[in-house]
Amino acid sequence: LKKYWINKLSKKINLLGCSLESLENFFLSINEPRFRAKQLLKWIHQKGVIDFNSMSDFNKDLRRKLVSIAKIQPPKIYEEYVSSEGTIKYLIELDSGSMVEMVVIPEKKRRTLCVSSQAGCALQCTFCATGAQGFEQNLESHEIIGQLWLANFSQNSKPITNVVFMGMGEPLLNFEPVVEAAKLMKDQSSYGLSRKRITISTSGIVPNIDKLPKKIDVSLAISLHAAEDNLRNEIVPINNKYPIKSLIKSCKEYLNYFENKRNITIEYILIEGVNDSIEHAKKLAKLLSNLSCKINLIPFNSFKGSDYKRPSNSSMNSFKRYLMSKGFIATLRITRGDGVDAACGQLVGNLSNSIKGKKLITHKSI
Repeated sequence: LKKYWINKLSKKINLLGCSLESLENFFLSINEPRFRAKQLLKWIHQKGVIDFNSMSDFNKDLRRKLVSIAKIQPPKIYEEYVSSEGTIKYLIELDSGSMVEMVVIPEKKRRTLCVSSQAGCALQCTFCATGAQGFEQNLESHEIIGQLWLANFSQNSKPITNVVFMGMGEPLLNFEPVVEAAKLMKDQSSYGLSRKRITISTSGIVPNIDKLPKKIDVSLAISLHAAEDNLRNEIVPINNKYPIKSLIKSCKEYLNYFENKRNITIEYILIEGVNDSIEHAKKLAKLLSNLSCKINLIPFNSFKGSDYKRPSNSSMNSFKRYLMSKGFIATLRITRGDGVDAACGQLVGNLSNSIKGKKLITHKSI
């Protein structure tokens, strides 16, 4: 254990993304009591304090030791964009210099944060601008939880109530950092979010769906978009590796792992002339007939380079009504943030010309 931390401490370790267990191991390795871990979590994630010297229940020797070997450093906010209905898109810089985007969606009774788990994406789903730009890198756990920290503390904002892993990237292809960040989100010494308030969305990485409930209890969403393999192969190419039959089997096993009854969210982006007919709705209803789920219908959001189009309102409502007639809970998502390219499928993490040369927007204590 000590050898592991000696290697880690050859450069200052960023403690922002460490879970309670990781922090306990860290403090033990530097000959400090285990309870310091919970104290540190509360300072960082409940009070927003990231300066060791401001942590009043740490003695001077411990503060000096921490300053010399560790840091607490969130990502940097480069710019923010606010849409007409209040959705906020943040462009943030990672340690490597890569850019990702996160989105805050304010509503009457909740405040949802859409976090990114990768810069770019390798899956190349055809409805998504992120996939069109290719894959750059996985985010570290501190870069994922750092998005929640920024959303809560960078501008004296109201606390985030819900987190969805629906930003840039495929979360289950960055499995360990995503799980580590989600553990921090749930920890009562940090954000204390319930499993219902944390949703991990996946395009269908079957082996890691199978691993997920053994690691953490969160809500699961499946980015489905088609009910037959031939069509889904085109829209979601990972389906060629993990076809629908294996995906649905994995979803059922995920639900069976837990004793309490719950649903999986099925995400279905409606694309005009591609997957939006009543015939498609019939196939979807048949596919999901034995799966405990709710269906979230999402109008396609346009982006540069795509020929897809958003269906008419009447077409989307007909699709929804058919599913409801078959007993499904089906909702048609209200598009939020499209005015600033912050809606579903529009995140790309580009540094625009209007941003270059501007002063970084950062928390005053950074």
